[in-house]
Amino acid sequence: MRIISGKARGTKLYTLDGENTRPTLDRVKEPLFNILNFKLNDSVVLDLFAGSGALGLESISRGARKAVFGECNPSAVRIIQKNIEKTKFEDKSFIIRGEFEKVLKTLNDTDIKFDIVFLDPPYKTDLVYKALNYILNIELLNENSVIVIETDDIERIKKDIEKLGLIIDDTRKYGRVHLVFINIKQ
Repeated sequence: MRIISGKARGTKLYTLDGENTRPTLDRVKEPLFNILNFKLNDSVVLDLFAGSGALGLESISRGARKAVFGECNPSAVRIIQKNIEKTKFEDKSFIIRGEFEKVLKTLNDTDIKFDIVFLDPPYKTDLVYKALNYILNIELLNENSVIVIETDDIERIKKDIEKLGLIIDDTRKYGRVHLVFINIKQ
């Protein structure tokens, strides 16, 4: 896995061994960031369920001002830190270790607002619904922010999004992976 474009282009990233995380593949990352291209410049990004931190780091490489990484797995947190150091993005990166509720509560106690939120929790969980619900109930998003969800169960995620009264702006399919884009207009 590597940074595809921007300042850190070509930098190989560390990943976790095992099946607890599944890095977003380059064949998914490239079109994802092509879609987000015009939103990235000077944006503030939340990479929740960050894993290796690849999505947040790719965002910084392509012009994001700052990325916050939320992750509960201590091994993943160490990998994110190593990847931040390898890309030399220490001044634009911040890691919060903990379950997503702790991460979001910590962020709610700051004045940070996000333009882009990546939600890529473990598949076969209800964490997308819980995280979205939490995010919508606190003031964490800038006007016209985008939430991007990665899932392998598009029908369940569509139902969850509908229950929250949100509208899906776009979906893309890459193999078994679906990307779901939600624009939040506040």
